[in-house]
Amino acid sequence: MGTRRKARELAMQALFFMDVRRDFSEETFDRFCANFAPKPDVRPFFLRLIRGVLRSQTELDALIERFSEHWSLGRMSGVDRNVMRIAVYEMVCCRDIPAKVSINEAVDIGKKFGTEESGAFINGIVDSIRAAVEAGELQLPCSEPEAPPSAPAGNAAERLNPAAGSATEDSGKERPTPTPGRLKAKKALKSSRPLVKRKKKEQLPSEE
Repeated sequence: MGTRRKARELAMQALFFMDVRRDFSEETFDRFCANFAPKPDVRPFFLRLIRGVLRSQTELDALIERFSEHWSLGRMSGVDRNVMRIAVYEMVCCRDIPAKVSINEAVDIGKKFGTEESGAFINGIVDSIRAAVEAGELQLPCSEPEAPPSAPAGNAAERLNPAAGSATEDSGKERPTPTPGRLKAKKALKSSRPLVKRKKKEQLPSEE
């Protein structure tokens, strides 16, 4: 599994964790990272996704609802909702990531962590947004930063804040972080039990 796939999965799990609590604060993100800290090679893209989604969440949610054909965000499963937030952020804000890659990754992650219907549901909405973006029918809610965010030292709240720190990916002396285990959706980190349950059949990564 590539590092970007790992980062996408962990980002979905972090957003799911905050979503279940209806609390997207730095303190909640801090709690997630204390239990499921990203590995050093995964952290930069993981933070890029989390920061981007949270920064433009209102606009991203509006786009998803607009193209969901009468499905409100509240009716969608937590997995589907947060997978699409990441995919739509990539499509409208990350010019270095092909839209088809974002869609394929979203569909695969949705199938892995969601229901049997998740893949088709996610594909239908996200692909409609892709078509509208390519046709120039949407006013994009954000623009891609000049470079992916670095991985500053400090606590998780500082890492979540784009203004905190300016260290480069290879400049800090970072201690190894534990590989996050399987996450389960039933309970959120009252113990070190995983947050979102994955299916038995693994999906092959669609990106390098």
